[in-house]
Amino acid sequence: MRKSIVASATALAVVATGLAVVGVVGTARPSSAAVGDVPADCMNWTTAYRSDGQRLAYKRSDRKTSTEALPGDNLGFVPTAEWGGINSGGADWWEGSSLFTHPTDGYLYLLKRQGERIDGVWRVTTHRTTRLAPGFAGTRILMGGGFPNPYYYRVAGNSLYRFKVTYSAGQPPAVSTPEKMPGSGWDSVKTLQYARTGGTAAAPVHVLLGTRTNGELKQWRISAATPATVTSTVLQSTGWGSFTSLTIGHCPSHPDGRSLMGITATGRAAVYFDANKKDGVGTDIKGGWLGLLGWTEKAY
Repeated sequence: MRKSIVASATALAVVATGLAVVGVVGTARPSSAAVGDVPADCMNWTTAYRSDGQRLAYKRSDRKTSTEALPGDNLGFVPTAEWGGINSGGADWWEGSSLFTHPTDGYLYLLKRQGERIDGVWRVTTHRTTRLAPGFAGTRILMGGGFPNPYYYRVAGNSLYRFKVTYSAGQPPAVSTPEKMPGSGWDSVKTLQYARTGGTAAAPVHVLLGTRTNGELKQWRISAATPATVTSTVLQSTGWGSFTSLTIGHCPSHPDGRSLMGITATGRAAVYFDANKKDGVGTDIKGGWLGLLGWTEKAY
């Protein structure tokens, strides 16, 4: 893999700065004053799929929202779960890879895409899937830390599983057998994202962030060691239950913070700013609703 490959949150900054600008479907909308607590430099981006398999990007940047799509970016179906992946690029091209689970065959797949700007128009010129491993039926949430972190998580039923994806030059990625994490009740988790890696170099901890059906915004800390230990903290106890998608964004001028964007099934979205992403405290999270944006396709 190229050393320039970065995690998907950073890839958002690449898109926002014009390295991978895609065709806009609809009109960019300014955010309302109700979300004025969110700094102007914060950006959020998530993948969605239309019912015909067309990949979309729901984005917020410079306090404006947009829906974007590219010619040639059609998978032909809607994945049950998707990890948005990693990207790298330049002024007139980009390449990226992501993982998804198939709606019928129970396999985990790798999707590699390359985009090019041809005669001023961005389009996907490479769109290639590779079947990686069986045993992923019922997956509804899929997430990972991004290269070089090899760990990924999936939610199926009331359980959370962890597995590794190892990349070798010239070989298909190798997928380890998913290991069930301690505890249950994951069927009440509606959204879940890999927030960061904490702990120490000798004892790393994976920090996950998500929402539950009871309205909580919650953080989980899972030791990378085997057997794993899981602890959790409720950051906010109400107000988060309606979101079917939660995205952790990037604020270049506020590196200690992060932006959170939630989307509901009815296409309503909200954005928040967490001034300290590492403190495990939710009292400093502020923001509000962006309104109905038409973001009704399945977002991850």
